[in-house]
Amino acid sequence: MNINTDPKSASEIDDADDLPDVVDIIIEMGRSGDPEAQNLPSPAPPSGTPAHLEELTQRARGYVEAASSANTRRAYTSDWNHFSSWCRRQGFALMPPDPQTIGLYITACASGAVSGGRKPNSVSTIERRLSSLAWNYAQRGQTLDRRDRHIATVLAGIRNRHAAPPRQKEAILPEDLIAMLETLARGTLRGLRDRAMLLIGFAGALRRSEIVGLDVGRDQTEDGRGWVEFYDRGLLVTLRGKTGWREVEIGRGSSDATCPVAALQTWLRLARIEHGPLFRRVTGGGRKVGAERLHDQEVARLVKRAALAAGVCGDLPEGERVKRFAGHSLRAGLASSAEVDERYVQKQLGHASAEMTRRYQRRRDRFRVNLTKAAGL
Repeated sequence: MNINTDPKSASEIDDADDLPDVVDIIIEMGRSGDPEAQNLPSPAPPSGTPAHLEELTQRARGYVEAASSANTRRAYTSDWNHFSSWCRRQGFALMPPDPQTIGLYITACASGAVSGGRKPNSVSTIERRLSSLAWNYAQRGQTLDRRDRHIATVLAGIRNRHAAPPRQKEAILPEDLIAMLETLARGTLRGLRDRAMLLIGFAGALRRSEIVGLDVGRDQTEDGRGWVEFYDRGLLVTLRGKTGWREVEIGRGSSDATCPVAALQTWLRLARIEHGPLFRRVTGGGRKVGAERLHDQEVARLVKRAALAAGVCGDLPEGERVKRFAGHSLRAGLASSAEVDERYVQKQLGHASAEMTRRYQRRRDRFRVNLTKAAGL
């Protein structure tokens, strides 16, 4: 899950005095079963509110939901519930935010003492929980100072004691992808769909949510995250990603067998899809194409399944191989294998900094420059 660590605030709304506080709407969306959480203000409009203001309230609720992804909201809610339950068991108050309490909480997370001696949380999980708490407190009009010594010093110690090297997903390189395509069922709608998903995801360096969020054309569905346009020289993908709207160019391949544009055209033609989601469920023994779009988890499952079937990283035990691959393996694969100027790769991935792009370039520059020889040894 990719979590935005910056607390978000609701935008100002005209006639705010006549509307329920948008913060209250956010709180209502993320209410837990915790008794203290249930005492939060209700977002219901006051009695006698004009109908047009009630409509604005519903619109505000929609904008609040659009301010973050569903995965982010689930993570924020889950982490808040986790912290609330711990505070209740320890007899600590949730409000106002107490740095000493939160320092003890992250200590319990690091030691596995939060849930009866279970596996300790990783440093990255603890950092995510802190970000979630800061966001949740902000929506309740409270400020959590993460720089307070009771939090910052404890967190620094946790990092020094428990931090481990990041575990990145294995990059799917071109030769791996070709082998994976060979494992797909030929001549079936499901096989054609999966081929198009793998090739589009790789060539476009798309996230799994971006792959399944695409529509055939613009403004065709309410939940769509973008659309595609075909040109003689390739495919233009317009999508709304984590950093806003961007355009991704996917050129035609050197052969139809590995061309993402040809694969997508074939899937759309044989599946008879002219409107709505690009990638959908195939049922009825592979003969019927549904109307609803796939869930993004299907991309990760496809990558894992095809990589295992193709024998990628075959020298490792199967259990370890399963953990090596995910939807991001396609994204990392293009970044690692495209032998072009780094700025083009950065643009394709939609990164704001070259440093972030380099994190995706697995093995691309490894030993390309030999400083040992350059130093005269």
